[in-house]
Amino acid sequence: MTILSASTRKKMHLISGAVLGIFVLCHFSNHALGLVSIGAMEVGRRIFTSVWHSVPGTVVLYGALLLHFLMALDSLYRRQTFRMPAGEALKIVFGLSLPFLLVPHVVATRVEPLLTGIYPDYAGILRTLWSSSINASRQSLALIVVWGHACLGAWFWMRGRAWFPRYETLLYTVALLVPIFALLGFVNGARSLERDYAEHGGYGDRAYAGASQERADPAVLESIRLAFYGGFAALIGATLALRAMPARGRIRIRYPDGRVAAVSLGFSVLEASRAAGIPHVSVCGGRGRCSTCRVRITQGLENQPAPEAAELATLTRIGAPENIRLACQFRPVHNVSVVPILNTDSIGVKTQIARQNSGGRERRVAVLFCDLRDFTRIAEHRLPYDTVFLLNRYFEVVGEAVEGSGGVIDKFIGDGALAIFGLKTPLPEACRQALSAAARLSQGIRALNQTFEGELDQPLRLAIGLHAGPAIIGEMGYGQATSLTAVGDTINTASRLEGLAKEHDAELAVSAELVQRAGLAFEGHRRLEISLRGRQATLETWIVGDASQLSLSLPSPS
Repeated sequence: MTILSASTRKKMHLISGAVLGIFVLCHFSNHALGLVSIGAMEVGRRIFTSVWHSVPGTVVLYGALLLHFLMALDSLYRRQTFRMPAGEALKIVFGLSLPFLLVPHVVATRVEPLLTGIYPDYAGILRTLWSSSINASRQSLALIVVWGHACLGAWFWMRGRAWFPRYETLLYTVALLVPIFALLGFVNGARSLERDYAEHGGYGDRAYAGASQERADPAVLESIRLAFYGGFAALIGATLALRAMPARGRIRIRYPDGRVAAVSLGFSVLEASRAAGIPHVSVCGGRGRCSTCRVRITQGLENQPAPEAAELATLTRIGAPENIRLACQFRPVHNVSVVPILNTDSIGVKTQIARQNSGGRERRVAVLFCDLRDFTRIAEHRLPYDTVFLLNRYFEVVGEAVEGSGGVIDKFIGDGALAIFGLKTPLPEACRQALSAAARLSQGIRALNQTFEGELDQPLRLAIGLHAGPAIIGEMGYGQATSLTAVGDTINTASRLEGLAKEHDAELAVSAELVQRAGLAFEGHRRLEISLRGRQATLETWIVGDASQLSLSLPSPS
């Protein structure tokens, strides 16, 4: 497998796992039919076996099973350290225990029928599985472990995808209900055996009786089971033994504080950090899907392996120079000195690593930036406490407008505010909520101006910027100042649109992308093609002089 690139190995592991996941889902759905009747289970079994017991189905299934197991052993062999997050460790333990839990079931349902030529129906299979409490418990445990391994594997693959947050609740619900229904069907089918036999005049009994009379020699079946156990144990043991063998070469990875990780050839820099107990940020878990683990190579860059496709794509996206590499993908072949770009001690990431869900996740959101125009000039002529009072009333207007529309306040910055929509709603609804909040803000500022009409030399004027797109949502800050916030190009663009609104003496500048996703028409307002600092392409933007007018065309927020 050394001739295969890392990306090819990952794809093979993923595709084979997907095939096995589909098989498991079909199999568990068949189990769940036990909640209806054994007859329903038998009908489902015939459909199931027509696909998976056919020659193509058998080749695909057992080919995927063998490939997935070999890829798992290859990954285990290449893993240079067993220091890893708990979820990743649990996935590996589940995967390695599966062969030993499934061997009895495979021998009984696949091997024995091949030896005898008799394939028992679902009733016969249930009788065999419930012939002892050990068999039933082992089958139930195998079901939970198989599904747990499949769900963990799917989660590690999906969690960094842009679409995952939209379907997260649905996927978690499916992950919870599938094993519950499968176990309930398994138990209910077994309990209804005698009743169904009586109702159907011995339904399934002949097949089971025939199978009982012509059972394969128990000693032969036991030998086959032991051979499977021994084979799997030998493969796993050999993999662990190869890992433990003295390495042909050692390299030293030096860190800026003087610490050195002496590791074998084949270690990635991230694995070396973990093995040496050196904190190293890696939000995506070391899969090359983020750049948080990146390091600057200060010495030893010459003749190092070039970045592969996954690493190169990430480095290109962030515009990294040649001496920047992803620690999770860079496997140096000689001594090297590195400087982690994101220092865990300086940005408070230790707390984030402890809270894996707070490490940052990409979501598609709508963002609102607002700011009071000329507020500094207004504050110059007011007492400090009067200014604080006025600001708090303004912040109250912002908070009510945002939260009343379904968004959350990210932070207040001076007399400006950042709000996020879509943390719990689909993007189209989030865009409508952001527009609704802009309209409420405009109305609230007008009401505030009426309240302070006799005290203000000039009315408060607002500038709002709205944009929608991907952003990283996570816990950021230090100590007690840590809070949930958002970063990314979408946030920056919304901020620049707020500045654009000021330039055009308007209350609102909103990207055409947000308006389109909201499903609204903005005819009657100015539409501009503008260039924003930091962006190569132009951005279509609607300029709205009076944002309160939007309330006439917006649907009520849900």
